[in-house]
Parts: sequence; C-alpha cells; structure tokens
Amino acid sequence: IARIWIEGIGSIFSYLGILSAGLAIALTDTIANLAGWLFILLRRPFQVGDRVEIGGLAGDVIDIRIFQFSVLEVGNWVDADQSTGRIVHIPNGKVMREPLANYTKGFRYIWHEVAILLTFESNWQEAKRLLEKIAEEKVHQLSEDAEEQIRQAARKYMIFYGKLTPKVFLAVKDSGVLLTLRYLVNPRRRRSTEEEVWESVLEEFARNDDIDFAYPTVRYYDNRSEGKKGLQA
Repeated sequence: IARIWIEGIGSIFSYLGILSAGLAIALTDTIANLAGWLFILLRRPFQVGDRVEIGGLAGDVIDIRIFQFSVLEVGNWVDADQSTGRIVHIPNGKVMREPLANYTKGFRYIWHEVAILLTFESNWQEAKRLLEKIAEEKVHQLSEDAEEQIRQAARKYMIFYGKLTPKVFLAVKDSGVLLTLRYLVNPRRRRSTEEEVWESVLEEFARNDDIDFAYPTVRYYDNRSEGKKGLQA
C-alpha cells in the first residue's frame, strides 16, 4: 500500500512541477511587472513627479501601480521636451530590462547647448564676446543655483563638475565658424531659456554689420580679387 501511495505522490509532484513551469511561462510578463513594481518601491529609481526616459519614451511620472506606471509624454513630435498631452502606460517590467534615465533625481539640471553658425567673413571674436555676455545675463543665475544641487548630489552620487558656469566653444565647420553655448538648465525650462538666448542673439547680431549667420547657399569665389594676396593665382 505504501509503495502505491509513494508512486501516486510522485505523479502528483511531477504534475505540479509541469503545471508550475507552464504557469511561469504563461505569466512571465505579469511576474516581471510585479518584480519591477517591487524594484521601484525598494530601489526608488524614480517617484511621482520625476521626469524619466525609458525605451526611447520620455515623460513626467504621474502614477505608479502594481503592474504599470503612467507618464505624461514629452518630446516625440513636440520639440524641446514639452508635453504632447498623451498619457502613456508603461509596464513595470521595463525597468528591469531597459536603461532608465531620470532627469530630476539627485541632480535637477541638465546640460543644454545652443549652436550658432557664422560665415567665415564674420567677426567671430566679437560674436563670441556677445554670446558670453548673453549667457551671463540670461542663464548665469541657473549655474549659481546648480552649485548647491551639485553639493547635495555629491553626498550620494559620484557627480562632480569642475565648471558650472556657461561656456562658449568655438569650432570650424565646412560652412563657417561654429559657436556653441553650453549651459545648465532645468529640464522643464529648456525651451524657454533657449528662446531667451536666441532673441538676444538676433538682437545683438542685428546691431553688428560685421557678423552674419551662415546657411546653405551657393556663391562664386574669384581668387584673384577675393583671395589673400600671397595666395592669389
């Protein structure tokens, strides 16, 4: 009798093992979402109100549930990280499988750049000086605020920057001289600060006859009359 019972129990265990394996396969996404929810609660890679990007989709987190979290989408067809108005529901399991970027956790600023292309004939020294002046007036205050954020973030994360003030970089491109203004900005103010910078740039450059923007164009160059004397054909 004992032998019969043992063989029967063995069959039951085999059946339960096969059933468990089948359920595990069928519920893979559900289990992954539940594990992701626990990870979000314990590790807290983000919380409601944070701006995050995962799987190529960015948005402001507005709700976190057991199987998914919801974001108010930004970007996509809208420029400069502004809201599209759509609410997107993302499975929690994605936080375990894909890279997650948090715009606001730890350090609430990001680096932004405004590139301005000038003609080779422009007075680039004066243009660079004007751009540095604009940066000092429009975005320097943001750098001062970011210094305190850096000190707080450095206590928990290995975030260190030697220079937080705006900086203008110069490079030579095929179509002209490229000036790039790099500065710190709150992610939610990226578009408004860029607009302020561009308005000032257009106003200042309009006052200078020796500064002009470069853009795709076709021109004829006469080396004998326009070239340097030592290089004329």
